Amino acid sequence: MPTPAAIRPLAAVHLREALTAAADGRAPAALAALLHIDPDSWTAIEQRTAALGTDLIDLLATAARTGGTP
Repeated sequence: MPTPAAIRPLAAVHLREALTAAADGRAPAALAALLHIDPDSWTAIEQRTAALGTDLIDLLATAARTGGTP
């Protein structure tokens, strides 16, 4: 299995901000955070979520639906 691409630290922060904003019901802030993720990190995030059997849209929807609680 190939090594997944790296997620840059700042992209990880933006992803966390997006998930937190979605959990708080702040969709515009979630979108703004996602727009700051660089293309290489975006690819890495897609690869890693696919390996978990999901995608970023599902993660954001779950965060919004549950308030961030599993």
